[in-house]
This record gives sequence, structure tokens and C-alpha cells, in this order.
Amino acid sequence: MVSIVLASHGTFAEGIKMSGQMIFGQQDDVVAVTLMPEMGPDDLRAKLLEAIGGLGDQDQVLFLVDLQGGTPWNQISLLLDEEGHENWVAVAGLNLPMLVSAYGARMGAQTAADVAKEILPEAKGGIVTKPEGIAPAEAVAAAPVARQGAIPKGTVLGDGHIKIAHVRVDTRLLHGQVATTWTKTVSPDRIIVVSDGVAHDQLRKTMIEQAAPPGVPANVVPISKMIEVTKDPRFGATKAMLLFENPQDLLTAIEGGVDIKEANIGSMAHSVGKVVVTNAIAMDNADVETLESLHAKGVALEARKVPSDSPISYEDLIKKAKSELASA
Repeated sequence: MVSIVLASHGTFAEGIKMSGQMIFGQQDDVVAVTLMPEMGPDDLRAKLLEAIGGLGDQDQVLFLVDLQGGTPWNQISLLLDEEGHENWVAVAGLNLPMLVSAYGARMGAQTAADVAKEILPEAKGGIVTKPEGIAPAEAVAAAPVARQGAIPKGTVLGDGHIKIAHVRVDTRLLHGQVATTWTKTVSPDRIIVVSDGVAHDQLRKTMIEQAAPPGVPANVVPISKMIEVTKDPRFGATKAMLLFENPQDLLTAIEGGVDIKEANIGSMAHSVGKVVVTNAIAMDNADVETLESLHAKGVALEARKVPSDSPISYEDLIKKAKSELASA
């Protein structure tokens, strides 16, 4: 029987697993894997592999994921691209009709792909409103925008200076929180991931570009390219949100001439040698020194995961980090 992995931010996967069993009965070879605030991408990957290792059928695996573009989806996409996982299939937009349909479909299906094909109509059809009249007409897919030719060098657009609308340090880079809440709050017309490592990793680069929200393209550039962009008048009409994987890359960009006045610390994943400062931020001494250098350069720093969170000041963040490091 096709195995099922439910993956989500927070405990949603565990809750919907319980709901599905209340409707359809106890299910074998169904596991819930959750991304918690203190976890990084590598932690989630390890958790996924551990869960899959306990399934009866590890060849035909169907992943039902809460959100396309989020960390669970991105990590599962990486697994699906690995050799030996050709029969694994992922579907985003997990809801209860989808799950119940999957339980029924896998009873007669041979492959995860067969189950995926059968559950999509149920997942979409399960979305209804009462009163019925408030439901919008079926949206018509927008035609793809034709790719414009290169703008001649020396062309000046707008005032000739790129508009940096928001800067965020986030180990996960472009994921659900960024693609939804931050993008809606900032309203950029472009997301730029600034990372030497990702710019030279074609798989990660492609995944980030595909995770961009509708209408807001995402680009991945090395730090040196971002420095060039800020001096190029062809970007004068661009309003960009910049994403950095760590504060060290942010500092390098600023030292290279990128004019950044403030930055949001969204997440810094835990690893060996780091201490937990908040449920989303872990630091070591090098991180503290980097943030102090940024502060000394006049960069206003604050920490929060989503716009609605109360921001943690730079002073409070550094104080907590130094305290935790001293007692480690």
C-alpha cells in the first residue's frame, strides 16, 4: 500500500492526521512530520528521513504538504530530486478532503502518482462557501508574461537607484512566511536572494525561483553581483526585497557598497557551537561580532519572524545572546 507522509509548519500535520482517522479510521503507514520554530532545514530533512524509514512501503511514498514554497515543501522537493526516489510524489495545499480521498484511493492504487491524480479533484471540490454567492468566479490563469530583452547598458530608469524596500536575514531564505506575509506587507516588485553559495547551486537556485509568489519574480545573485546592481541605473525603477542567508553575507554586501539602513533578523538556524537565543534564532560568537559590526555601521536591526510579531530590539537580542554564550 502507498505510504503517506503529512508535512507542515507547526502541528497542523499531526492535527489533520487525527481528523482523517476520525473520519476514515486508523491508518497504517501514515506519518506526520512537523517543522517547529526552533528547527532549521537540515533538522527537518533528518526528521523526514527518519519518518520514511519507519514506513512499510518506502518505494511508493506520497507527500501531502501544507504550503508550496515553504520549508517542508522545499526539503521534500530536494528529496524527490535524488536518485532512487523516482516513485515519490508530492502534493501541496493539504486539506481534509484531500487526505480522506488519499486514504480511499490508496486502497486500490499501485503507485503514489495514481493516488495523487485521484485526490486533486476532491481537494479542490471540497472548498465551498455558504452562502454560495460569495464565491468568486473561477479564476482564469494569466497568460505568461513575455520575457523582455536586455535593457541597454547605460539606460537610466527612474532615478537611477534601486529601491531596497526590505532586508531580511533568514537561513531558509525564500519560504512560506516570506512569500506570503512579508511580500504582502512590503509589496516589492522583485525578490533578490543574495548568496554566493546558492547562486552556484543550480538546484537550490531553481527551487527558490519557483517558490516566488505570483507576480513577484525571484532572482538569486552572488554578493558581488548585488554590489554591481546597486550601482547600475537600469535598476532605478526596481523595488526589491533582499534576502540574506546569514549576517556575514549582509555585512559583506554593505562593506561592498550596498546601501542598507535597516534589516530584519528572521531566522538563524541552530548548528554545532551555537546557542538558542529565541525560538527562531541561534548564534555563536562570530554572529554576535557580525551583528555588532552591522550596528556600528548604523544599520538598524530588529528580530521578528512575521510582520505581526512584536519586534525584538538589537540591544535585547545581543544581551540575550551574550548571556547564553557565557553560560554555555
